[in-house]
Amino acid sequence: MRAPWQNPKIIFTLLAIFLSGAAAGAITMRLSLSPERHHGYWYPSSREASIEYFTRELNLTPDQQKEMSTVLDDFMMYYQTLQAQMDDVRATGKQRIMKILNEDQKQQFEKILSKLQSKQIK
Repeated sequence: MRAPWQNPKIIFTLLAIFLSGAAAGAITMRLSLSPERHHGYWYPSSREASIEYFTRELNLTPDQQKEMSTVLDDFMMYYQTLQAQMDDVRATGKQRIMKILNEDQKQQFEKILSKLQSKQIK
């Protein structure tokens, strides 16, 4: 006799719960921690402004400026890749959530997302 956790129904249920939680978390993170919401709070608005800011505040040498520029370019590439992946996760999560909801729930879910999105913009 195999252990209860090896039952395919239990494994599928746990996987569904995990993926739903991941999707909900991704949606929540996207709506609450978007860079637009924190724009200008802890970082300058552009690469050039960042270089100027760090040069001024840290008294960077020209060589350090070049290295800082490379680091910022790498960071932006990484961030854009991560952002695209998060967009895919959110879209997949939303699609999966919509599949399990009835029509009334779908409308309510869309309203909830709309409210969260409007709070993000403020």
